[in-house]
Amino acid sequence: MGKRYFCDYCDRSFQDNLHNRKKHLNGVQHLRAKRVWYDLFRDAAAILQEEQTKKPCRKFLQTGQCDFGSNCRFSHMTEQDLEKLSAQVQGEQRSKELQQEGADVPPGTIEDWLEKRAKRLSAAQSNSFPSLCLPCLHIPASERVELAPPRSIHSDSDACRCLLFPCSPDCAAGLIG
Repeated sequence: MGKRYFCDYCDRSFQDNLHNRKKHLNGVQHLRAKRVWYDLFRDAAAILQEEQTKKPCRKFLQTGQCDFGSNCRFSHMTEQDLEKLSAQVQGEQRSKELQQEGADVPPGTIEDWLEKRAKRLSAAQSNSFPSLCLPCLHIPASERVELAPPRSIHSDSDACRCLLFPCSPDCAAGLIG
């Protein structure tokens, strides 16, 4: 059968020879997939500049979908999206200016971290694990799920048996159920 070439951009494989590889690498699907991949890593300022020059896509605004998707030459961003992107660009510019001045830029406040943590915990609790303790994956007996890893399911005594990330020293020792 011979060697096969796998294209990570397109998630396809084909027989590896000069003709097939050249044909694939110059193909429209490969070039689009490659552009989409590299667009994931573009700077927010470049994205904002490009989106502001585009006209809004009428079909996307009316129906919420566009047949062309990411290949559409019109903008699929709403006014709110553009405002958020603009705020992100301004924040990045401020942090760059502060770094150039030599000032220490704090990564964030404790309040920001606590707010993000609360959102993560509420999102985790709204999923299939209603009372999930994230650090040790403590699942009470009444809410056990078969898909949970074996080390995270507690015995009938409901003592935490997680050895990697217990939620507290008492939990690791089996004192908290």
